[in-house]
Amino acid sequence: MQIDLPGNLCVVGLQWGDEGKGKLVSLLADPQGPCGRFDYVVRYGGGANAGHTVVIGEKKFAMHLVPSGIVWPEITAVVANGVVVDPEVMLTEISELRKKGVVVGKNLKVSSKAHLIFPYHKLQDKLSESQLGKGLIGTTCRGIGPCYADKATRTHGIRVGELYDRPYFKEKLERIVADKNCIFQALYGEEGFDPQEIYDQYCSYADQLEPFVCDTTELLHGALRKGERIMFEGAQGALLDLDHGTFPYVTSSNSTSCGLFAGAGVPPGCVSSYLGVIKAYSTRVGSGPFPTELDNQIGQYIRDRGREYGTTTGRARRTGWFDAVAVRYSAAISGITAISVMLLDVLAGLETIRIAVAYEYEGRTLEFFPADVHVLEKVRVVYEELPGWQDEIGDIRSQDQLPAEALNYLRRLQQVLECPIKIASVGPEKGQTIPITL
Repeated sequence: MQIDLPGNLCVVGLQWGDEGKGKLVSLLADPQGPCGRFDYVVRYGGGANAGHTVVIGEKKFAMHLVPSGIVWPEITAVVANGVVVDPEVMLTEISELRKKGVVVGKNLKVSSKAHLIFPYHKLQDKLSESQLGKGLIGTTCRGIGPCYADKATRTHGIRVGELYDRPYFKEKLERIVADKNCIFQALYGEEGFDPQEIYDQYCSYADQLEPFVCDTTELLHGALRKGERIMFEGAQGALLDLDHGTFPYVTSSNSTSCGLFAGAGVPPGCVSSYLGVIKAYSTRVGSGPFPTELDNQIGQYIRDRGREYGTTTGRARRTGWFDAVAVRYSAAISGITAISVMLLDVLAGLETIRIAVAYEYEGRTLEFFPADVHVLEKVRVVYEELPGWQDEIGDIRSQDQLPAEALNYLRRLQQVLECPIKIASVGPEKGQTIPITL
């Protein structure tokens, strides 16, 4: 199996996350895999709110902070400066990976410039969400947004590298916790935190993380100079992008490929291929507009067959028909050069399958996605209907074995997305992946 994705590669989800990026990154990072050797796999944004699932043989790995490429010992996995790091989650994840036989040592690098999540970030996340009533954003309450907010306001942000200047770290932490406690007490009637307890705990985390910490920007520029090959792994999905997604029902970072360059500290010219990952249908977790949502038996059928429950939260995902209007938009923003269609097998058994090809709004036809909640809540979806297929396809390993209806569905997706489909996935395991040429 060969898949043509030349040069350095960015893998980005084009929907509302959960597209199957973890499986795909692991497959493509395999030194014996379909794209040739990669030397680095880099996470450039998000935090422990991301959930990437990898299945290799009988082993299943659920990763939240460590890049999916870590399962291959030849790969150096990099957590870059754009990621917000929860050290407790990271250390737990490292321990679990080692228990399953994954080598985690010099092959893991964590940016000294990445910002740290603290207990007060998680409490702020929880308390802020609880005040929103029916307007819940749907945060995972893992402190991601408050940490990015502190990074943006500058005075309350703490980076990984600051842990290693203990007097400086202690003085800064005490000042920040005092400010946070005032806010918790005044707004929520909460007592807040003991800075000494946090200091002691994070000094322990720092000692355990120290072997992995370095200037990852310097590391990656050294790799570029040597001609080593890099894969950049996105988190969440492009429609959750802070600037270009369905604001305010978005994540707190730039989850399109646009976030790569600030989040990893490399120039745009260093990436040759942009692989967009999509499901054969649509899902969304939490609140926010979802024009093609199926709140019916078909939606439940897709949910059950696709095991649509969050890796991070366990929450049931909302399901719907494929939205080509939304994906055309996210593919355009991310500069996508090829597409991988995941979970194609889930649609087996449906008599007909729908694709959203346009919206109607106030008498106008919209073919460009309006990332405006007030518009999206009022659009009427224009669908195309295609015949489905009845046979299961999980055991199929080549394009010519796919049912004609499945191939026609892929062809139509390629046409409406105006981008070549190069991969189709028919199950969670690495081998359940088919190169596509349409």
